Amino acid sequence: MGVSGPIRVVVAKPGLDGHDRGAKVIARALRDAGMEVIYTGLHQTPEQVVDTAIQEDADAIGLSILSGAHMTLFAKVVELLRERDAEDITVFGGGIIPEADIPPLTELGVAAIFTPGTPTGDVVAWVKQNVGQAA
Repeated sequence: MGVSGPIRVVVAKPGLDGHDRGAKVIARALRDAGMEVIYTGLHQTPEQVVDTAIQEDADAIGLSILSGAHMTLFAKVVELLRERDAEDITVFGGGIIPEADIPPLTELGVAAIFTPGTPTGDVVAWVKQNVGQAA
């Protein structure tokens, strides 16, 4: 099933990491590509991220994690979405995430991980293709 109207993406910085330049760059690229973007700001809990995504009727959540807590934070967001019957919200993310951690994150339900140096156009194209527009 596709999305009617513009794709709505919540971009979030969960945890204690205070570096949000990458999240802002991605948020702007998605917005410039015609998507509606809700940027939650720094230091969000997984509960706050999921609450925002549900309240904003988001199609996707993009998490930016540089703190090393990616295994815990992604897992909690995915778990909360399941608990709230919101598994239709696609979860993707990026940051300083070791290649060895990407397969376990995918198994948890994270749809994609983008590592440093990924062109913003690749992220935009992935969101358009995998979250999709209604025909």
